Amino acid sequence: MNRHYTKRLACGLLAAVAAFSVAGCVSLGSDPPDDLLKLTPQESAPVGTTTTGTLSDAIVVLDPEADRGLDVLRVPVTVNASSVAYLKEALWVEKPTRQFRSLLAETLRARTGQLVVEGGDFEVTGKTLIGGRLLQMGYDAQRSAVVVRFDAVRSERGGGPLQTKRFEAVVNGVEAKAKPVGAALNQAANDVARQVADWVKG
Repeated sequence: MNRHYTKRLACGLLAAVAAFSVAGCVSLGSDPPDDLLKLTPQESAPVGTTTTGTLSDAIVVLDPEADRGLDVLRVPVTVNASSVAYLKEALWVEKPTRQFRSLLAETLRARTGQLVVEGGDFEVTGKTLIGGRLLQMGYDAQRSAVVVRFDAVRSERGGGPLQTKRFEAVVNGVEAKAKPVGAALNQAANDVARQVADWVKG
């Protein structure tokens, strides 16, 4: 068999296999949810606001830590003390830890008027570092409520004392459906962000 023909045949087969593999990973038949859930800040710095300063004086907001069951694109539902499920047809547009970081940073900008940056390489140069652990951001089936709970950790450059404080917001009477749960989660997350910002502001 001609060597060039064999090479073309092999390349064609590889291309077909690759196309088949991609098709197997992409489901064109299943419809995504009508809406993806997103956290939107209720307080934001006005358009045109300019904040100046050095990175060494900035407030740095770090990515919160979270358990694997929470650090996903689905919304957890606490069924009882030992059981967790996920809310049907409720998907985050981005992981809740990253969304909460951005929400908290924007709320801090609005309420403190200081230079606020998010994570990355600024972690070693900022004056105030705000991190912590997102303990809960989901639906409590027994209470018909949405709960957002955050253990904040605050540290100051220069060896100041480490401070921790737990913040929580609860929205009761929420129907176990994607849209009302999403709206309640946004409300509760903003409430927690305001509490943290006021704590940082002192």
